Amino acid sequence: MKLGGAAFCIVLALHVFAPRPVAAQGVQPVAPRRDQPSGTLGQNYPNPFNPETRIPFVVGDAPTCSDPNKQHRVTLRIYNLLAQLVAVPVLQGGSGGVAGGAELENLGLTCAQYTAYWDGKDRRTGAEVASGIYLYRLEVDGRAVVRKMIVTK
Repeated sequence: MKLGGAAFCIVLALHVFAPRPVAAQGVQPVAPRRDQPSGTLGQNYPNPFNPETRIPFVVGDAPTCSDPNKQHRVTLRIYNLLAQLVAVPVLQGGSGGVAGGAELENLGLTCAQYTAYWDGKDRRTGAEVASGIYLYRLEVDGRAVVRKMIVTK
């Protein structure tokens, strides 16, 4: 019975983060407007990892950057499979006038490529997280992208 409960939690968590279809059957979805900023989320590395990882991501339309001075609202969060917030990674290095080490929570970033760093610790307890699958979600100006990562001990 425990296995069935775990499977239900995984399905529920994936449902929360799954992209929603934007068009009915037989109708072509509307392409995003060019003026809408986007974010691209890379696979964390190493993956699987222990105890820390880095997450590459792109803000805006880098590397061309049609408006290099525009500030995009960026948030990157890590969740467990129960959709509970586990951590908010920090910006590695620093770029676009933002110092490295800043939490990626409603941070204003310009169009560029960035790397986030997570030490593998739960933000509430400060302890290392348990082995398992975690989801990380990048939101750039309200548009979200989700990927998964694996922690091993």
